[in-house]
Amino acid sequence: MPACIRVPKKEGERVRADLLSKGMLDIRRKIGSDERSLIIPILGERYEGYETVEADLELLEQTPTDYKEMLEIPEDLRQELPTSFDIIGDVAIIKLPDPLLQYKHKIGEAVISVNRSIRTVMMDSGVKGDLRIRELEQIAGKGTSETVHKEFGVRIAVDPSKVYFNPRLATERSRTTSLVKDGETIIDMFAGVAPFGLVICKKARPKVVYSIDINPEAEIFVRRNMELNRVENIIPITGDAVEAVRGLPDADRVIMNLPQTADSFLTVALSKTKAGGTIHLHKITERSELDDLAEKITSDAAADGFEITISAVTELKTYSPTMSVYVFDIKKER
Repeated sequence: MPACIRVPKKEGERVRADLLSKGMLDIRRKIGSDERSLIIPILGERYEGYETVEADLELLEQTPTDYKEMLEIPEDLRQELPTSFDIIGDVAIIKLPDPLLQYKHKIGEAVISVNRSIRTVMMDSGVKGDLRIRELEQIAGKGTSETVHKEFGVRIAVDPSKVYFNPRLATERSRTTSLVKDGETIIDMFAGVAPFGLVICKKARPKVVYSIDINPEAEIFVRRNMELNRVENIIPITGDAVEAVRGLPDADRVIMNLPQTADSFLTVALSKTKAGGTIHLHKITERSELDDLAEKITSDAAADGFEITISAVTELKTYSPTMSVYVFDIKKER
């Protein structure tokens, strides 16, 4: 019989998560229980000070979890298969190199076969133009690319073929929200469907979030998302951010999620930020040039008459073998 530990039910989730993170949870078997305790199968002889017991626990049916296991393609092409892909709601979005294009439908079907929550798979040929819209082709499944994505209890209606949305920024949206103080005025200069604004308005207490995007489709989705989440303090604005911010009140916080060129708009953002306010500037850069970029941001701001402090720099995601996307938390001193 497998080794197990007896854990009080109130401690069960913490212990299960810790065992899983340490590779000590026997995931081949179901967790058992009695009136007061969980019987958790482990890999090893003991865990912390919990009582070790023997139990005849039911084996779980083993099903493939990696889509690569379901594919029949030439062995020399397996190394080309993507190791990850985006999931937005029930839509999977995958990028494929040229050698795999002839197998795109097989790959799409394999992704669905191991992810039952996925309705359709779209092949991504890249983000195009000023509107930051993905060029998508359906390679498996049914329906369109329009979906509802869930994040921290927030529902986000989105169609990535029409509007910009990045599911990989969920942690950054949560972090930014944790910094928001009651009554803040916030400007999101490149907002897409307003995921930052939605999470902030649901989890914090800002006075208002001005959600700006040049894509008219974005405003349509923002208004839908406000209804979905019963949010009233987002003001969606369609237009060029440089022009749109001119008529807005000064902000306590400005979000600049345009990593290709956000730094070129920093002067505009600083001009609309209160003294003591914060700007979250997203930027793609070579990892080796990160310190140089931070110095340039500070010196360029000084040349324009602004005194700033970069209070934090956070790596958001890998962009290429040598580059990453970072967010700079910039405090405007005066």
